[in-house]
Amino acid sequence: MTDMQKRCLALFYCQQVPGSSEQERLAIEKEYGKNIRLFPIPCSGRLEPIHLLKALEEFADMAYVITCPEGECRYFEGNRRAKKRVERTRAIITDIGLEPERVGIIVGSKDNPKSLVQLAREVFEMTHKLQSSPVLDKISRMG
Repeated sequence: MTDMQKRCLALFYCQQVPGSSEQERLAIEKEYGKNIRLFPIPCSGRLEPIHLLKALEEFADMAYVITCPEGECRYFEGNRRAKKRVERTRAIITDIGLEPERVGIIVGSKDNPKSLVQLAREVFEMTHKLQSSPVLDKISRMG
């Protein structure tokens, strides 16, 4: 099994992202299998750093958030809050010695909207150079 086959991406996404219906979510899970875990949320602003950190601690090699376009949030500031929280989480994991690229955010574009499927593929492409998480490697050796 290659390192790419062993990696897991936790993908939190705003339910307002185009193509984020249950049908598309199931198609992504079928395509990527155990390499992805999808977490639909009513608003990306509801996500806290602890959610991303917990995913990295328990099962994910990377944790990303996909938001609706900036300024288009139905709750006004949700995607801006998510951006700040992802930045805070990146600072935390950098302080403990992990690569900041393990956590990220994709802000949707109203000029060039992409579906959840397209965005999930982009995240996988952006993170393909990362190895499996040393945190999970250590946990699996201990358990």
